[in-house]
Amino acid sequence: MPNTEYLKIPKERVGVLIGKDGTTKEHIENMTKTELDIESETGSITITPTDEMEDPLSVWKTRYIVKAIGRGFSPEAAFKLLDDEFILEIINLQDFVGKSKKAILRQKGRIIGREGRTKEIIKEMTDVDVSVYGKTVSLIGDMERIQIAKEAIEMILNGVRHKSVYSFLEKKKQELKRREFENIVLKE
Repeated sequence: MPNTEYLKIPKERVGVLIGKDGTTKEHIENMTKTELDIESETGSITITPTDEMEDPLSVWKTRYIVKAIGRGFSPEAAFKLLDDEFILEIINLQDFVGKSKKAILRQKGRIIGREGRTKEIIKEMTDVDVSVYGKTVSLIGDMERIQIAKEAIEMILNGVRHKSVYSFLEKKKQELKRREFENIVLKE
């Protein structure tokens, strides 16, 4: 039987994790057959397997769903992590710019873009959910698409012009489409 998992999320995200009248918490528990014990004052979460749990990865999946909500994703986006094909990737901005609050704020602004446009373009071109929260940029998607989105974000963090990043994303999107088309043709 899988072990109990412990993690912490920002206190201001606890309400989102619990949801209106506990609906989000209840939905997570029902989907994963785990039990969530949420300490609202500290943001500490305990994930315990239940007897009905069939999937041995349920505790692990629940951990990543909770972590995704803690990193600013909506519960709907976080629920995508129930699918074995989807993963959560977290990029720590301090790894690129150090601890300077100004530098982190500037880079967050570059990733989000004017009126959220850059973040939206990354999402549209890669089909990856993007959340910029605190000192992190988090991604939810399949492995291949996350790698593309991560590379685009790292390009932005390394000072590459947005126009060049958009060209990179366009090229990768075309490659993905071509590969998907080839796979469909091969199956026929």
